[in-house]
Amino acid sequence: MNAVLFGPPGSGKGTQARAVCQRFAMAHVSTGDLLREAVADQTDLGKQAQAIMAAGKLAPDDLVGGIVRERIARETTANERKSASGGKQRGLLFDGYPRNLEQARYLDACLQDFGARIDVAAALEIAEEELVKRICGRRLCGNEKCGASYNIYSMPPRQEGKCDLCGSDLIQRKDDNEETLRERLAVYSSQTAPILGYYEEKDLLIRVAANGRVSDVRGSLLSGIAAKCGG
Repeated sequence: MNAVLFGPPGSGKGTQARAVCQRFAMAHVSTGDLLREAVADQTDLGKQAQAIMAAGKLAPDDLVGGIVRERIARETTANERKSASGGKQRGLLFDGYPRNLEQARYLDACLQDFGARIDVAAALEIAEEELVKRICGRRLCGNEKCGASYNIYSMPPRQEGKCDLCGSDLIQRKDDNEETLRERLAVYSSQTAPILGYYEEKDLLIRVAANGRVSDVRGSLLSGIAAKCGG
């Protein structure tokens, strides 16, 4: 089984991706990780990506697509070896890809070349104002050795601005501000909405409310994927 997982910043997508991979024996394919691996391994595509990122530019679709294709090819080869030895094959969970319709179509064509397909696309959905509270309300202990975290809305410290554990000042990360977050959410919404429609037309999309407890969201997500894929 192969799947795509969507979710805006603050939706808990990373946490839920790990749960999906564990439950359905899938490999987590994050484009960010793939790009870093390609650069570290100094593959031909990795060298191209390194030069582009060093110039402060985003990697173009064809470059990212090529790296994704390499990952699919590696996993296909590994599955063929497992199948030959009686081992259990694993699918792929794509996270951070596709980001636009062109990438979605490319992914379909690429998987088809390897005799595979996307079986389900899951979208974690949560109100924008809830995300603002989650992200902009986040506070971290300024003492790196402590590492405690709080939220001024849902889990505030006993004393405003101070860590309960060590008494150090609490800090807010620079990118945890409302202006930056709303810009990121606007980009996500404009890019993702057409892709969700693409998968919805194929009857592959499930929508999961992500505003509850982590365990509740996980349960809804896993059961939704199982129902859609008959497993």
